[in-house]
Order: sequence, then structure tokens, then C-alpha cells
Amino acid sequence: MSSPRIDDDLRETIMTRPDVILEDQDLMRALIAANERAMGGNIVDLRGIAMDRLEARLDRLEDTHRSVIAAAYENLAGTNQVHRAILRMLDPVEFESFLRDLGGEVAEILRVDVVTLVLESVQNDDDPAIKRLGTVLSVAAPGFIDDYLSTGRNAPPRQVTLRQVETGTSAIYGQKADWIRSEACLKLDFGPGRLPGLLVMGAEDPHQFTPQQGTDLLTFFTGVFERQMRRWLS
Repeated sequence: MSSPRIDDDLRETIMTRPDVILEDQDLMRALIAANERAMGGNIVDLRGIAMDRLEARLDRLEDTHRSVIAAAYENLAGTNQVHRAILRMLDPVEFESFLRDLGGEVAEILRVDVVTLVLESVQNDDDPAIKRLGTVLSVAAPGFIDDYLSTGRNAPPRQVTLRQVETGTSAIYGQKADWIRSEACLKLDFGPGRLPGLLVMGAEDPHQFTPQQGTDLLTFFTGVFERQMRRWLS
């Protein structure tokens, strides 16, 4: 029985443009499978095995390449966000406007749902200015910030803490506390002789802030914010 003859036009195309065959993964798999069937089941095709391994390695390299590019774009986008937020934070010429912008445009730029500045003080929070800024400013007793950051653990608090929470703390988030699921806590040093502060960014998305994320950008943001606050406090 004679083997089927390939069409002359198709044969001519393959002979003149073999790269079309080589670049078509599905077609190459079909040719390799046909070759294995022709060789019989008792013969080990080392070339086919090697090719399968090379193909799997190439797929892994392509996945890694895509992941690296995606991470680079994400880092660039995060850097741009923080830079824009800092520039907006430097605009106000009055302290009250500075604080209001934190819960407004700065929060929008950083894509967080709530921003609250916590200041430790030995005085109460009956000051009219504090009441006017109640949505973005909270006053707490000395020691509150370290207790909040440590959550009962015997370890010094970090400058930047990223974590997921079951629910927010009403002392910080007020009426929005029930739907906060992750937060970034930036501990603030206002200089010698001054009690610390805490800038808290809360998000409804439980994956927006997690302990596995890097903190370099937020550490930079914290440093700029501290310097701004020292200027206002002086």
C-alpha cells in the first residue's frame, strides 16, 4: 500500500518557508507525536524528551519574564503615587488645610479609604479644632500608639507596619471601622521632647496591605510626613 502523497503546493510552501512550521507549536507537537507513533511504543525518543523539557523550561522562563515586567510596572506605579501624594501634601500653607487634604486628595491619590492622624497628648480632645477635624485627626493618651502597633506582643514597633485586620478600631476609624480590612500604620517621630504620632491608612480591600509587601516607599513617605509635621508643630 503506497503512503499518501502530500499536495505539491503545500510541499512547496513547506520547503520554501520551513520557519512557519518551526514557529507553530501546535504543528510541531503534531509532527513529534506522529514521529513517535511511527517509531513504535518500545523505542524511547530521547530527542522528544529533551524537546519537551526545553519547552517546559521556556514556558517557565516566559512566565518569570512576565512576572518581572509586571512587578516593575507595579513598583513604578506605586512610586508615582507616593510622589504625587507628597507633592499634594506640600501644597497647603495652613495646618488645618494640610490635615483636611490627608483625608481628601492625598487619600484619593494613594487609593486608600481612610487616612487618620493619631496624636498622643496629655490633654483631652475637647479642643474645637480637634472636633472640626474629627474625621482625620484623633487624640489619644500617651502609650496608645505603641500598644496599638504591638497588639500585645513584646517587640518594639516598626516604623511601618502593614497588616490585615478583622475590623478597624473605632478610636481611629470612627464610623468606618466596621468595614476596614487592612491597614498601613506609619509611626511618626516629631523630635526630642515630643510625644509620637501615628498616620494610619485603612482599606476595605483585605489584600491592599499585607505583611509580605515591601515598605520602602511608605518609609520614604513617613520621613517626608514627619518633617512636615515638625515644621507645623514648631
